[in-house]
Amino acid sequence: MLRILLLLVSGTIAVASDAAAAELSAGAARIDITPPLEYGCPLGGYGERMNRPAEGVHDRVMAKALVLSDGEHRFALVTLDMVGLSSAIKPAVVELLAADGWTADQLMMLPSHSHTSIEMAAVNPQNTFDIPQIGIHNPRVYEFLINRLAQVIRDAGDELVPVNVGSSVTQIHGWNRNRRKSPELDESLTVARFDRLDGRPLAVFVNFTAHPTFMSGRDMQFSGDWPGHVQRTLEALIGDDVLAMYSNGAEGDQSVLARPDSGDSRYEKAERYGRELGIVAWRQWEQTATQQDVAFNTTTAHIDLPENSWHPKFMETGGAEYGLSEELLRKMLPALYPGEVDTVSLRVGDLLIVGVPGEMTARLGLEIKERARAATGAEHVAIGGLADVWLSYILPTDEYNKGGYEASVSFYGETLGPTIVEGVLQPFKTN
Repeated sequence: MLRILLLLVSGTIAVASDAAAAELSAGAARIDITPPLEYGCPLGGYGERMNRPAEGVHDRVMAKALVLSDGEHRFALVTLDMVGLSSAIKPAVVELLAADGWTADQLMMLPSHSHTSIEMAAVNPQNTFDIPQIGIHNPRVYEFLINRLAQVIRDAGDELVPVNVGSSVTQIHGWNRNRRKSPELDESLTVARFDRLDGRPLAVFVNFTAHPTFMSGRDMQFSGDWPGHVQRTLEALIGDDVLAMYSNGAEGDQSVLARPDSGDSRYEKAERYGRELGIVAWRQWEQTATQQDVAFNTTTAHIDLPENSWHPKFMETGGAEYGLSEELLRKMLPALYPGEVDTVSLRVGDLLIVGVPGEMTARLGLEIKERARAATGAEHVAIGGLADVWLSYILPTDEYNKGGYEASVSFYGETLGPTIVEGVLQPFKTN
């Protein structure tokens, strides 16, 4: 039986649950979040696009939901083919679901970080700055997205069935690199399977750490990039209408390594990478054992963030790409970047998914994994990167001070990295 504990430690409120074994039920659903082209939705990830709307659909972008319940408590894990989420999205979705009894600590939303999907600034009503490089708010797309996200959660929760759960992790080499030329790489491929009691697959969750940036700012069609191809490949190989979900990790400095002989087209490179990684994940899925009675709990930690600021060399990198001045930053940062954040983590079986609200670098992500594993006993720990809200890049203090693109798009100063690390780990220290 789960117990909800309210923990007040060093100014951090954590909502934690016992990790006792539970008989779980689950439901799964998918929904198309590709906006109609007539909505004029811009693609996110590159300032050079200047808020130009998407010109077509290469492959449709989706949201997937997995609702888990032990009979007393429920949780919705949502993955979606987007670059990130503005601070407005999760509260709006929770408000739409409030009549169904959902609260913010029962929901984790994990964008894949595709740079050929909905621009997150276009779905933020607080974005009143009309700056083409960062994206201009599009009310039609905003309403479309929040309603679709609420609907997919409702659909997943409509029909829950008892499930067996299992997870596994393998190290795969030659798939990513550290683009800041630091030594850290996160080469972990995490796979979790959720099967009906008769053995038929219901859902599969995959976590791997690398930027989905095969496409450039000149590519103007909607696409899930390689994570979309990973999911479609898994669904085709496993069959039985299984729901395949993907989340990124601490990918702030992790880039892809293209597969050999994958052609000149950027879309082809993304497809080749995603198909082949999907095959690797499928083989790992086949080897993953499941069981019925598993640990199931959640934690929510409140983190007070450092004061908004920008890197001394911002204007040389991020400022140039996104058309921002110091005068604009003084107005924009308090409006778009919150002073506090709640982070959610999910434990299901041997898997712990730690939600991190932004683009964290691999060194910090690996530290969280190691410390969370030691504190909780979870055999497999994954970073749920970009969880619920995009705060900015999250770097260690020395990497922030080193500068470069990632530091220039980090809007809370040199202490953001340590603040987030300690914040997301705080509930596990008190269990």
